[in-house]
Amino acid sequence: MIPSQTKLIDEKVTSQLLKKRNRLGERFIESTLVFCGFISIFITLGIVFELGKEALPFFSSTDFKLIKFLTGTTWQPQIKLFGVLPLVMATLTTTVIALLIAIPFGIGIAIYLSEYASVKLRSTIKPTLEILAGIPTVVYGYFALSFVTPFLRVLFGKDVVEIYNTASAGIVMGILILPLIASMSEDALAAVPRSLREAAYGLGATKIETTYRVVIPAAISGLAAAIIVGISRAIGETMIVALAAGAGPKFTFNPFQGAETMTGHIVRVSGGDLSYDSIDYNSLFGISLLLFFMTLSLNMLSQWVVRKLSEVK
Repeated sequence: MIPSQTKLIDEKVTSQLLKKRNRLGERFIESTLVFCGFISIFITLGIVFELGKEALPFFSSTDFKLIKFLTGTTWQPQIKLFGVLPLVMATLTTTVIALLIAIPFGIGIAIYLSEYASVKLRSTIKPTLEILAGIPTVVYGYFALSFVTPFLRVLFGKDVVEIYNTASAGIVMGILILPLIASMSEDALAAVPRSLREAAYGLGATKIETTYRVVIPAAISGLAAAIIVGISRAIGETMIVALAAGAGPKFTFNPFQGAETMTGHIVRVSGGDLSYDSIDYNSLFGISLLLFFMTLSLNMLSQWVVRKLSEVK
């Protein structure tokens, strides 16, 4: 019998022996993961069903028009004005301000931790970032109201910056999502093979050239995913905007003025005495459903971006 045939027979025998092994542990883990997947799908469908069921009376109202709902600039359900754009605009304003802080600082911290920091320093900085991520958001809200807002009023003037404003809420939201973006970005950079760095060094590239021309392009899909997840986190933030951004829907582009976000409006109105099946009650579920689809779209966009950028690499 020739050696190649002997090797083929050995491989078949080994494969059969492996198949006959009773891998109860692996089967249990696999079954658990499948179960968790079904549970997550079931919960998501349950959320959509409940939101849709409660929002149906609002969307089926004779005074409701989808175009006016998405483009109207006045939100006063009591007088049949359902323009959600002021709430969306305030949400986007705080989100953009938060990203202007979290993206450059978060990615900068990730680059430093991955490429420049020593092992000892990295082991000190990363737990500190995790502590920031673990602080309750209500604490961040009071920090924005009692520290950031007075600082902005001193810096730009009390007649320019209102006590409740979207700028301070956005700044503190940026601090909130900074650890998330930094941690995910650092993981993406650390996953880049060491061989790519060594090849760049072998060609005479400096450390900064290697970082910006080799490491970051190789990790771009992970960085994009971190940014989009940070956007989703900022859009869904509640307590910071509820405490610091202001109350009352207001269509404005001025970040120094108070304006109510979607989540802030839900918290404020639902905390009052609402009668079941009233227009105010049902409108909250309409806003919640819109917010859900906004975050769902961002998550789907994140998966698409990661897949496309991975194909490019």
